[in-house]
Amino acid sequence: MSELFDPVLAAGAVRDEVSDAAWLRALLDVEAALAQAEADAGLFPREHADRITEVCREGYFDVAEIGAKAVGIGNPAAPLVREITTKVGGDAARYVHFGATSQDVMDSAAMLVAKRALPALLEDVEAAAEHAARLAREHAGTVQAGRTLLQQAIPVTFGLTAAGWLSGLDAAARRLRGVRLAAQLGGATGTLASLGERGPQVLAAFSRRLELDEPALPWHTERSRIAELAGALGELSGIVGGASRTITLLAQTEVAEVAEVAEGSGGSSTMPHKRNPVAAIAAQAAAQQAPGLVSTLLAAMTQEHQRAAGSWHAEWRPITELFRSTGSAISWLCTSFERLCVDAARMRKNLDATGGAILSERVTTELAKDTGRLAAHDAVTECTKRALAGDGELADLLAEDPLVGKHLSREKIGQLLDPADYLGSARPFVERALAAHAQRKEAS
Repeated sequence: MSELFDPVLAAGAVRDEVSDAAWLRALLDVEAALAQAEADAGLFPREHADRITEVCREGYFDVAEIGAKAVGIGNPAAPLVREITTKVGGDAARYVHFGATSQDVMDSAAMLVAKRALPALLEDVEAAAEHAARLAREHAGTVQAGRTLLQQAIPVTFGLTAAGWLSGLDAAARRLRGVRLAAQLGGATGTLASLGERGPQVLAAFSRRLELDEPALPWHTERSRIAELAGALGELSGIVGGASRTITLLAQTEVAEVAEVAEGSGGSSTMPHKRNPVAAIAAQAAAQQAPGLVSTLLAAMTQEHQRAAGSWHAEWRPITELFRSTGSAISWLCTSFERLCVDAARMRKNLDATGGAILSERVTTELAKDTGRLAAHDAVTECTKRALAGDGELADLLAEDPLVGKHLSREKIGQLLDPADYLGSARPFVERALAAHAQRKEAS
């Protein structure tokens, strides 16, 4: 936690759901659920489970103290169990953490933290998607220069650009909703030997009480669930990164096709004239942290034998930081979408600045019907080069060209060079994205 950097790099509601306090609450909830599950299976009297649950829910535990004591055994679950046992007292104390190992508690708590953080994350994803849908709908016909390799290409619409953001956010939401979150309970080596024949029964009750999936068997060194969660969070960060990067590029002074408009936002410490797209910049900064965190979690999948030495320990901070940074990224993107002002006139002006050169492909295609592809390409390319060199207007140069002018009238050439008349299936694609979004919302 950082009071200096968190307001920018850990914005949004997700931060609180993965805090130290949230982790401690999850660890305590796991111990309470374990006691109740074992009472469900008849391993000890219910009143002992109730006493353990009472302490876990109402007792005071100091996060810093638990963390400081964790160095003796290498994880915070063990000192927490000692604290719970001391507070429970009496006969019930014998059944605290019964049959479990520290990794069971840490892994189940990680799944519980994720389960509680995902709704806050998805709320921001859904809000951002709604803003993207609004932009796509409102600007389905707003003509904009398409850009490939950072150069102007043939026209698109800003609505199509926003529809691309919408589609990505919808895909990320689907993947996050499908992540497998399973309880972990295997004991020392994944056999639950200390529970005798009741191991599977306890696992089922434990999973049910935590409202987590029941795994077929313990997954101490089979970390596909962690990798799946990391991949889903990384995917969302990538979607946010792409959208926010595009916004910052469109907001450049020389482009000026969009701007973030908000009171007190966007200024510079030295240059009063600036209108920085602060929300998009912050979204980009948070999103760029994801690849390193995801790679750490994927590297930690290599775990030996029945329980690994160090690899599962290596997951705690990166999974927490990945939630924090991804939550911040989508929160800031939502803010950027809210603030976004689209300048349709500037988009058209930027298109017209090329004098129609970006539509030379269209002229070539039309001319080739009569002259063949190669001859049409050479003639139109020569006229385009002359226009870009300042020799005249492209439409006039094309009309004056012996080959082009022979087959295409000046009026036809003007029509072919109109960006608004060469948008292909942009509008149907926007409509398809909006329909798919509505269908996903209804299904979820």
